[in-house]
Amino acid sequence: MCVFVILQKSGIPASELREHLFILRSSDATRHLFEVSAGLDSLVLGEGQILAQVKQVVRSGQNSGGLGKNIDRMFKDAITAGKRVRCETNISSGAVSVSSAAVELALMKLPKSESLSARMLLIGAGKMGKLVIKHLIAKGCKKVVVVNRSVERVDAIRGEMKDIEIVYRPLSEMYEAAAEADVVFTSTASETPLFTKEHAEALPLVSDTMGGARLFVDISVPRNVSACVSEVGAARVYNVDDLKEVVEANKEDRLRKAMEAQTIITEELKRFEAWRDSLETVPTIKKLRSYADRIRASELEKCLQKVGEDALTKKMRRAIEELSTGIVNKLLHGPLQHLRCDGSDSRTLDETLENMHALNRMFSLDTEKAIIEQKIKAKVEKTQN
Repeated sequence: MCVFVILQKSGIPASELREHLFILRSSDATRHLFEVSAGLDSLVLGEGQILAQVKQVVRSGQNSGGLGKNIDRMFKDAITAGKRVRCETNISSGAVSVSSAAVELALMKLPKSESLSARMLLIGAGKMGKLVIKHLIAKGCKKVVVVNRSVERVDAIRGEMKDIEIVYRPLSEMYEAAAEADVVFTSTASETPLFTKEHAEALPLVSDTMGGARLFVDISVPRNVSACVSEVGAARVYNVDDLKEVVEANKEDRLRKAMEAQTIITEELKRFEAWRDSLETVPTIKKLRSYADRIRASELEKCLQKVGEDALTKKMRRAIEELSTGIVNKLLHGPLQHLRCDGSDSRTLDETLENMHALNRMFSLDTEKAIIEQKIKAKVEKTQN
C-alpha cells in the first residue's frame, strides 16, 4: 500500500523506484524505527526534526483509528528511545539538523576572524529557513536579511526571535539583496533554480576579507541554486550533499555517541519485545480470573442458600460478597503478578512463560472450556430424556 501511494504521488516508474526501496520485517523493522526516532538514520546524526515527525505519525494514526495496540505501543516506545538517546548521549549537540549543519558549513568556509561580521541573506522563511536563523543566533550572528514572498511570516519570526536583527526584503528584490550579501542561504519550495550562472556572474564581487567569493548554501529540495553557478569564479556553491563534510568533521565523536545510542536502543527494544511477548499470557490471566470468579460465585450462592435470603440485610449481603471478592483477589495477586512481564523488572520472559504453562497445567485452564461444554451438553441431554 505504501509503495502504491509513493508511485501515485511521485510519478516515478516502479522499475526506477524499486532500486531505492528496502523491506525490513519483525525485529529488524522495529530496530529500524527506534534508530530513526533516535536520529541515527539521518544525514546529520541526532537530527531532531525526525522525532517530531514520528510523533506526528502517532497522532495521525490515533486520530484515524489506524493504530492497533501493538503498533501504538511500538511507536510510543520508539519515541521514548529517541528522547533517551538525545538526553543521555548529548547527540543533539552541534549540527543536529540540515539547517544547523548549513550554518556550520557556511561559518567553516568563511575566514574565522570575519565569520560573525559576514552579511547573511536567507531566501525563504519556512520551517527550514526559521531554523537557519535560530542557528545563526546560536553562533553569535546579530543580523540577517530575509527575502520572502510575504512579510507576515517574517514578522512572526521577528516577534519570536529577539536576539537578532531581521531585515525583510520582498521577493522582487531578491537579486539586489544577494548583491549585498556574503552568504546566501536558500530554502524555498521553488521547482526551478532561483540562481543560475548568469545571475551569479551579474552579482558584484565580495570583499577579499570574506575570501573573495560569495557562498551559496542551498538546503532546498529540489535545488534552488543551479549546479552551473559553481563554474563562476566568484561563487562557491554548497548543497545538502556537502553537509556530509560537517558530519565528517567530528566523526570520532559521532561514532562514540552512536555506540552509546545503540546501547539505549537495545534496552528499549528488549523492554518492548518483553511487553509484546508477554501478551501471550493475557488469555491465561483471563481464564484464571474467570475460573476463580465462578468458584467464588458458586460458593457464595451456596452460603446464601444455607443462611437464607430473609436472614440477611442488604448491608450484610454486600459485606459477604465483598469478603469473597477480597479473598479471591488476594489469592490471585501472586500468580497474576508472575504472569506479567513488561521489561521493567528482572524477571525474564522465559520465566513468565514457564509460570503461564504451570498455571495452565495446575488449573487445567487449557481444557476448562471443553469440560464446561461437555457438562452443558450432558445436562441438556438429561433434560430431554
